[in-house]
Amino acid sequence: MAVVEADSTPWASVTFTGARHRLVLAAQETPALRAWLAALPDLDLPLSGHLVADLAVEAEERRGAALQVSLAVLTVEEC
Repeated sequence: MAVVEADSTPWASVTFTGARHRLVLAAQETPALRAWLAALPDLDLPLSGHLVADLAVEAEERRGAALQVSLAVLTVEEC
């Protein structure tokens, strides 16, 4: 798996601060990749000093044998 793009933008609500992240990943499409993508929004992802509040697979695009996937991730700082 390769990270094709990554960016983040600071984010805040009345009670939380954090960031919105966008990741574009590319990998060979396999049943294991499909299972990982399906499970990803419900996984508990450890991130030092932050919590993954929301994670969504926003788009998928086939490029030959590879699959390019866009992820949207909202993190908040731990209190």
